[in-house]
Amino acid sequence: MEIIIAVIAAVVGIVVGIFIDRSLLRSLLRKQEQEAQERASLIVREAEIQAESLKKDAENYKKDCILEAKEEILKKKNEIEEELNRKRNLLLTNESKLKQKEQTLGKMAEQQKKREAELNQIAENLKQQTEIINKKKEEAERLRLSQVEQLEKIANLTAEEAKQQLIESLKEEAQAQIQGYAKNLLEEAKMSATREAKKIIIQTIQRTATEHAIENCVSIFHIESEEIKGKVIGREGRNIRALEAATGVEIIVDDTPDAIIISGFDPVRREVARLSLQKLVADGRIHPARIEEIVAKTTKSIEEEIVEIGERTAIELGIHNLHPELIKLVGRMRFRSSYGQNLLQHSKEVARLCATMAAELGLNAKLAKRAGLLHDIGKVYPDEPDMPHALLGMDLARKYKENPEVCNAIGAHHDEIEMTSLISPIVQACDAISGSRPGARREIMESYIKRLKDLEEIATSFEGVTKCYAIQAGRELRVIVDADQVKDEKANSLAFDIAQKIEKGLQYPGQVKVTVIREMRAVSYAK
Repeated sequence: MEIIIAVIAAVVGIVVGIFIDRSLLRSLLRKQEQEAQERASLIVREAEIQAESLKKDAENYKKDCILEAKEEILKKKNEIEEELNRKRNLLLTNESKLKQKEQTLGKMAEQQKKREAELNQIAENLKQQTEIINKKKEEAERLRLSQVEQLEKIANLTAEEAKQQLIESLKEEAQAQIQGYAKNLLEEAKMSATREAKKIIIQTIQRTATEHAIENCVSIFHIESEEIKGKVIGREGRNIRALEAATGVEIIVDDTPDAIIISGFDPVRREVARLSLQKLVADGRIHPARIEEIVAKTTKSIEEEIVEIGERTAIELGIHNLHPELIKLVGRMRFRSSYGQNLLQHSKEVARLCATMAAELGLNAKLAKRAGLLHDIGKVYPDEPDMPHALLGMDLARKYKENPEVCNAIGAHHDEIEMTSLISPIVQACDAISGSRPGARREIMESYIKRLKDLEEIATSFEGVTKCYAIQAGRELRVIVDADQVKDEKANSLAFDIAQKIEKGLQYPGQVKVTVIREMRAVSYAK
């Protein structure tokens, strides 16, 4: 029983607790509801306040915009009124000017009417005078015809026949006089032209004096002591052989005191050999590898010197705008000769002679000087094709855009083509003057150089030949062959074939020794 009472009491307590909790929850909910309503009312009041302030701001902004728009409208209105006033004043000014012009035109029209009336009066007077003159002309013509008829009756000739007879007699007399006069003029012109030509040529030669130096085939390299000769020769002559093979000249080391002789027909090769020897002796290291290196550098410096010589020559003669390739060809003339005469000195002399003669004749002296300098450029062209040097030089000048008169003068100075310019005969005459000076040229030198070149060309025409040099005044021909293409057995037959071809194709004094050199070279580097 007690347990049941306890259970009931517990149940009742739980039920009472539940009711108490619900009442507390309800009170809390009511409290929170009140707080939420208060907050909502506060938010609404704040929103209403902000809306009122925004409304006031919008009204103020609207008022400001309206005021600014009114000010802008007033400003524009004032500007338009000012522009209208300006245009109105301009129109009034133009109207006044137009009225003045109308008045002026009216006055001019009245004057024109008066002039027209005066002109009409003058025309009437002229018409009357013309009629009077025509009548007088008719009377004069009738009188002339009557006189002509009377003269024809007296002379038994018509007027036309008399006119023809008079013309024929005058024509015959005039032709006789003209022929005599023309003959006298022609004879006088020939005499004066010959006299003036001789005078101009003599003055030109006198004004242009040039020294002539005959080209030699030997250069002398001076040394300080005899010990240097041993270094140049090297062990078993390897240094001197390497130098001769690299330069293509003959190095003569004999009993001549303090001198080494460099022999060769090509001045460029001799100069390369001389400068190479100078550098090797100054350096002190003389061996085959060093010799090849120095010769290669010297050859490059000679090419640069050729360009410098060409530029210096052009500046010296006052010739401008020459093509760089033509400048190189002019520089190469320094190392070439023509019949024993240095080609550059010859060309410079011809250029000066041409300028002097052209100036005396009233022609373009600068153009004549240019043609004189370039007239022999075909002789120094490296490829040397099978055509005359004058035509080759003309083609080169055309290629590098030279003046057509200069091109014609170059091509026609040996009469290969027709002369179309007055400068062409001047260049031809000056070339003859320069070459005909006493001691200027030697035929033996040119034929000797030609024979040496022919020897080298014969050797290089064979397969496997890399280099060829004619030495000892053409009495020996040294042929360097490619070791891969020419074997030892073939070297003997190659020397025999070259000798046979020389015997059949050339004329020469004595005998020519043909030496074929085959060298195997192995190179390696230690790093």
